Amino acid sequence: MDGVLFDSMPNHAYAWSHAMTEYGLQMTPEEVYMNEGRTGSSTINLLAQRFWGRDATEEEKQLIYEAKSRVFNTLPEAKPMPGALETLQAVKAKGLQIVLVTGSAQTSLLERLERHYPGFFRPDLMVTGFDVKLGKPYPEPYLKGLRKAGIRPEEGIVVENAPLGVQAGHAAGIFTIAANTGPLKDEVLKNAGADIVLPGMRDVAKFFSD
Repeated sequence: MDGVLFDSMPNHAYAWSHAMTEYGLQMTPEEVYMNEGRTGSSTINLLAQRFWGRDATEEEKQLIYEAKSRVFNTLPEAKPMPGALETLQAVKAKGLQIVLVTGSAQTSLLERLERHYPGFFRPDLMVTGFDVKLGKPYPEPYLKGLRKAGIRPEEGIVVENAPLGVQAGHAAGIFTIAANTGPLKDEVLKNAGADIVLPGMRDVAKFFSD
């Protein structure tokens, strides 16, 4: 979702990097992009292990994630990613199923998707941060997506923008397209296992149209 359907990663990078300082944790914007797709709980635990030398408690995870969400919600709402609608239209025109696989656990997810991309997403064809124990880079989110779609790995195509998401799609055995909509170098996505790296979602739309 973030970085593919919505141009929201700059907001996430700002929110994570600013909210963490309240708890003696540090996260640079670049590190946010590198860890994009990780569940909030996993991200907080990663920092807790580094700066506190231990895992964060469930209470700490909740407090810190709420702090991050407060900062995020003060920022202007991210706009749809250029090329995302055209991609969805091209995929639908091919008669393919659309499955959303996101680390996000936003309760407003369905409403926002329907507002910006009406008719493309179904609740029974979504995997969110609520649905998995081992989020990206583990393959579990995409394996669950395959099961919901009723297809085998070789019948699917993943569209990702984040290294961890690319790793997850690759580990699930699915052909993975990386749309480089952020500041990372193409090599980072290629090294994560992307089969193709494209400059952005407009290029992904052209890929499906062609």
